[in-house]
Formats: sequence, structure tokens, C-alpha cells
Amino acid sequence: MTRTTNKRINWILPAVLAVSVVLAFFISLFVGSSKMSLADSIAALAHRSTPAYERIIWNIRLPRVLAALIAGAGLAVAGLIMQTCLGNVMASPSTLGVSNAAVFGANLSLIALSGGFLTLGTNATDAVRQADPFAVSAIAFIFAIASVLLVLALCRLRSFSPNTVILAGVAIGAIWTAATTILQYHATDVGLSAAVIWSFGDLGRATYTQDYIMLAVVGACSIVFFALSWRFNALLGGDEAAHAVGVNVRLLRLVGLLLSSLITAVCVSFLGIIGFVGIICPHIVKRIVGSNHCISIPSTLLLGCLLLLVTDTVSRSVGGGTALPVGAITSLLGAPFFLAMLFTAKERG
Repeated sequence: MTRTTNKRINWILPAVLAVSVVLAFFISLFVGSSKMSLADSIAALAHRSTPAYERIIWNIRLPRVLAALIAGAGLAVAGLIMQTCLGNVMASPSTLGVSNAAVFGANLSLIALSGGFLTLGTNATDAVRQADPFAVSAIAFIFAIASVLLVLALCRLRSFSPNTVILAGVAIGAIWTAATTILQYHATDVGLSAAVIWSFGDLGRATYTQDYIMLAVVGACSIVFFALSWRFNALLGGDEAAHAVGVNVRLLRLVGLLLSSLITAVCVSFLGIIGFVGIICPHIVKRIVGSNHCISIPSTLLLGCLLLLVTDTVSRSVGGGTALPVGAITSLLGAPFFLAMLFTAKERG
């Protein structure tokens, strides 16, 4: 493939992805269990329909679709930066135990602080809805960030090498999982069910306020990542090569991992665990356009948007009137695809 062809692909891929995201956005917005026609949906979007249809579009579907757009972009770019910082193609937004810690925080809020040791009513789904969403998300976020800071602090005690970070993250994640298991063991049936339901990746719980918070975090972190593109490119050549061109490798890794974990913590604390987005999207983009972060960062952002929009549309289309957890759909679609990529790869080791 010639250099000119590579340059064309580098520009064509983001353009194609951008158009695809726009199409997927409107398809996802107009698809649902209410059986609204396309004309009714467009009219409701323009505030020229019945109050019921307008509520469906503006209060139910639009916050959900925006959450898919923002969270997909955030988780995808977080995975890309973590893979670069750790030099590990298997790195993902959950590498530092962020998701495990967020799940423990949410469990603590739902089971202990919301009375789950005693009673949460008789319906687990209602219990999740009745719990203060911002209290649950805030506690989940606090534990997620605490986990990241703990891992990075442990790494500074010895060395800030990628292997140390990964192993420390695995160990801390295992501790959070064990603590969650102990907490759930002592919960009531309804409290346990409510905690498990929360952990499902569910875009339906998103609100405009949460979307704005995620947008602010994902947008700001993505701008920083793009501004540091050439430094991440230098890091791909190894620590010594990066040092030679004036890159502070330890600081770059710290900033990259901290901001990636911040994105993950915000998305997980609001929406639950949504897996594979942070692994699949960077792999696809790097196979097509290479590892130049000036191109791979915007392309990965767009592909993350597209993937989560498509999976959310599928989850609402096959649920028989109720939306399936989007986290389960991303895993069902992502795991076979990832295995196919793994076994067809030319690289070994």
C-alpha cells in the first residue's frame, strides 16, 4: 500500500465513521417499542406531535441515545490510551480495577446505605429506580477514583513500569470483587437483586444531567489526549526513544492513565459496566489506519460512538418491549469478533 493510499485512508475513515454515527444516531432515536412511525418520530422531535410522543422522544429516547454516543466515545478512547501507556494490546478501561471499584461503591450504596440489609421493598427493579441515582453514582465514582489513585500510588513506591501497573490493577480489582461478594452475601434478596441489576450496562437510566457531566469529562479528556498525540506516538517507540525526543514518560503515563480512568469512572458510575468497547474499537482502528494518534484518537472516538449506538439499537429491538442490558449485547457481539481478530492476526505472541 503506497503512502498516498495510506493518507487517503487516514482521512476517509474518520469521514465515513462521522457519517455513519449521524445515521446511527437518528436510527437509534427513531427505533423503540412504542411502535411510533417515522413520521410521528420526526414530528415529535420537531415538537409538532402529541405530548405522549414528544415525551417518548425527548424524555426517554434522546437522553439514552446521547448517553450511548458519549459513553461509547469515552470508553473507546480510554481503551486506546491505556493500551498505549501500558504497551499492552489487552489493556482496557477496567485494567486498573476501575469497574470493580465502581461496582463495590454502587453495591455499598444500594445494599448498606439504602437499607438493603433490611428491606428495599418487594421489587428489585423498583428498588434501583427509587434509590437516589446521584448518591449511587457518586459513591461508585468515589471508589473508582480511589482505586485508580491507590494503584498509581503503589506503582510509584516501586517503579512505574507498565507491568507493575497491570499487576497492581489486577490485585486491587480482585480485592474490590471480594469485598463486593462479602457485601452481597449479607444482603437481602431484593437488595442483592437491586445491586446486580445496577451492575448491568443500562443506558436507560441516563438523564440529561448525567449526559452533560459525561460530555464535559469525555470532551475535556479527549482534547488533552489529542494535544498529547505526538507524545503518545513517541511512546510507541519505547521509553528510551520517547526520552530522546524530550518526553517525560512517567508523567505522560500518569496523565494518560489518570484521565482514562476518570472517563471510565464517570461512565461506569452512571451507566454500569459496558465491556469490550475499550478493546474492540482501538484494535479495529489501529488495523486500518495504524497507530498515529493524530488519526487514531478521533477515529476511535467515532467508532466507539457507532458501536454503542448500534448495540443499544439492537438491545431495544430484540427485547420484546423491554431493552436488554447493553453491556450484555456488547459482550455477545464483541467477544466473537475479538476472537476472530485474535486468530486471524498475522502477529504472534
